[in-house]
Parts: sequence; structure tokens; C-alpha cells
Amino acid sequence: MIPSLFFYQLAILGLLWLCVLLHAAWPSQCVAAQGTPVKPIKPRRQRSKEPTPFAGLTHKPHCVLCEHEATHPKPPPPVPPAPVIVTRRRPRQVNTSMHFCPHLGCDYRGWLGRGNLRANGHPSGGPWRQLHCTGCDGYFLETHGTLFHGKRVAVDLLVRVIACLAEGLGIGATARVFEVDLNTVLQWLVEAAEQLQAFSAYFLCNLHIKQLQLDELYAVLRDRKAGEISDAEAITRLERSPHWVWTAMDPESKLLRVMDIGTRTLAMAQRVVHHVAGMLAPACVPLCVTDGLKDYGTALLTHFGSWMQPERRQAKGPRPTPHWMPLPALLYAHVVKSSRHRRLIGVQHRVVFGTMAQMQQVLLAGGRKINTAFVERLNLNLRQRVAAVGRRVNTLYQGEDGLQPQLAVFHAYHNFVLPHASLRLALGELVPSKGTGSVTWWRPHTPAMAAGVANHVWTLHEVLLVRVPPWLQPCAG
Repeated sequence: MIPSLFFYQLAILGLLWLCVLLHAAWPSQCVAAQGTPVKPIKPRRQRSKEPTPFAGLTHKPHCVLCEHEATHPKPPPPVPPAPVIVTRRRPRQVNTSMHFCPHLGCDYRGWLGRGNLRANGHPSGGPWRQLHCTGCDGYFLETHGTLFHGKRVAVDLLVRVIACLAEGLGIGATARVFEVDLNTVLQWLVEAAEQLQAFSAYFLCNLHIKQLQLDELYAVLRDRKAGEISDAEAITRLERSPHWVWTAMDPESKLLRVMDIGTRTLAMAQRVVHHVAGMLAPACVPLCVTDGLKDYGTALLTHFGSWMQPERRQAKGPRPTPHWMPLPALLYAHVVKSSRHRRLIGVQHRVVFGTMAQMQQVLLAGGRKINTAFVERLNLNLRQRVAAVGRRVNTLYQGEDGLQPQLAVFHAYHNFVLPHASLRLALGELVPSKGTGSVTWWRPHTPAMAAGVANHVWTLHEVLLVRVPPWLQPCAG
């Protein structure tokens, strides 16, 4: 039997032999390591945060309204007739400059302030004055073409009903308050909306603006309010909902430019930007700020772009294909907000067209930054004053036909009638107010006054009494 001491001796000899091998091999590894140069570890390449320059498009984006106007151009307005100058009559006491002859075949039809209209008293002792056109020897009432024409109800009742609808009261509630039939209130709303829509389109034209904020607002679903569907299904239905309210406003004057209803698609974005471009003065390109919806960029590029010829890279060969590029004056940025559990956790600004330095130069002139806060505040005002798009109300709309009239009334009411607190001007001296005798420190201003479209705060009665001409007059806009 082999004693255990022998195994201990073998183990000690093995360890000694291992130490000799390591000692013999260690100098060779050090020499090899010193002879071979160590390659430095290259740092990982990071992506540049600078935006990639837009290369342009080989085809102009499609816009249905632009193609329709190209194939069906609007006829130019007729030549204005010579003004009527009367020297053998006493000066006229009634101002008829805001009225025009509505009769077909008259040379003065549709023209304001040509001196062809004369006041002709009140027929049968009625409340409205009759006007006489010396061009065609025709007669018409001063309410022709307005909401008050042909109505036998009191004017104050009509104005108060439309005012309640403009302040956010529902159609049914307004009918109960004034003890008027529901269908009658709905009919008055539709007629007032048609007139106010033409009123806004006539006065909001050839505008000079520097900034523009665009956004879209969804309407609450009736099924979601009743609790019949889950949150996930409600979001899915909202994404394909056919009713989204699109808004575009000027953050400086708080003037609401465009309001429209439609799906959240590229075609609808093209439609909204087309209306915005039609209101601007020639060669006016504003700075635009929107949310993260990419369709805005395509729509802005369609209406504020032009063909440009790229430079040659080679002396020989065919010329490069022209590209549709944004105009040099077009500045456009995204404001992308990140939220978690309904709380804002971050805001990111993305420059799409132009540079950040150019945008800051335009924004710092008004003391502002890149944001969509003004149009989002407008959306809150819209929910408060249009009963159909409130969040938790029982006046949810059923379709576009029921929502469009209320938006048209809000559009004109917000721009011309409702003073904005941030636009008021300080008076040089204290002016006593009506009632208790308190003094007034501020002069109220509406967005239309801040934009230079109006010179005073309009009342709803004045707005509803305006007769909109069929075409733009030389003295307007």
C-alpha cells in the first residue's frame, strides 16, 4: 500500500514545476506585448442632432382646391360704374355707403358707395328704412340679404337668441329660455351662420401676419360619454372620427383665421392651409408652428413652395431634375409633447423648414418662443362657447351639418364682437363708465381691431345688419 506521504510529495513537486513553467513563459509574453503596438479603441460614432436639409420633391403634392381653381378660375369683378354726383339737392342725412343695389341688370349692383342710393322713408310705418336706387329705379329694404329680412319677430329677440348660442348655450336650452320653438331657433342659427360666414370671408382677406399656429380639436363621442365603450376603443374611434375641428390663428392679434371640420388626413390639412393662403396678402409667408402631425408640412410645402433647379455637379451630362422646394421665407416647426399618465413630461421642438436662428429672430421681435399655447387656449375657449364640442355636455353633435353653423357664429363673434383681455390698451385719462359711476382704465380691443380689420368693437346687432357685397370692393381689404 502506497503511503499518503508520497502523494503529498508529488503534489509539492507538481506545484514547483508549474511555478517554473510560469516563470519561463512570463518574460516571453511581456516581450511580445511590448513588440506589438496596442490599437486605440475608437469612440462610438454619434448621430448628428442637426436637422437634415430638405432635398425637395420631384412632384408637387396634390391639392384638390388648387386644381379646381386652376381649371375653374373665378371671373374678375365687373368694372365699377361711375359714381353719381348730385349737386342740386340738399345734403343727405342718411348714410347709404354700406348698402348696394341687389337688383339684377342694374349697373350699380353689388357696388358700395357709388352715390346711387337714396333713403325713401319707412314703408307702412315699419321699423326698417326703404332705399331707392337711381340707376335702375328699384326699391328695397335696408335689411335685404340679412337675418332680419322678412322676420316679424322683434329684433332684440333675434339678437339675444344668436348671442346666447354664441356664448355656449345649447339650442334646446335657448329655445326654453326665450320660449321659442326649437326648430325656429335652429332655422335662425342656420341663416345667421350663412350670413356670418360670408361676413368673415369678406373682411378677413389680404392680411399681413408674421406668425401662425395651427391645431386640430376632436369632439367627444356620445358612446364614450355614456360609458358604453372602453378607453382604448374610444381612442381608436377618435382616430377615425370624421369630425375634427381644425383651427388656425395669429398669436399676436389673437385673430382666428380659419375654422373647418373634417377628418384628420392629408386632404383636410391641404384644405385648411389652402384657406389660410387665400386670406394672406401677396408675398406674405408667415412662420408656422403646429403639433407633430406630419401632414401640415406637406400642405405648407404645397402652397408655399416653388420649382428650383439644382446646381450641376458635373460639367457634362443632362441637367438635374427640378425639385419642388419651400420658399426661402417659409419657416415651420413642430412642437411635440410627451406625456405619461396624463402629465406632461417633455416638450421637443423640431425645425422642419428654415433654421432655428431665423425663427428666433422672428419670435423675439414679439417676445415669444416656439409653442402652440395660444391655439391650445383658443381650443379651450372653443369648447366653452360652442355647446356641441364640450367635453361633458348633453348637447353632443350628430354630424357636420349640425356643428358647422355653430362654428361659423363663433368665428365672427370671437373676432369682431368679443373683446380680448390681453389686447386692451391703457387710457391716458380716467373715463367714467355707465351705471354706478366707476371709472374705466382700459380701452377694450377685439382681435379684428388688433389685426387692423376693424376700428371699433362691433356689436352683434351691427354684425348681423351688415350686407356683404358679392365681391371685394376697392376700399375694403
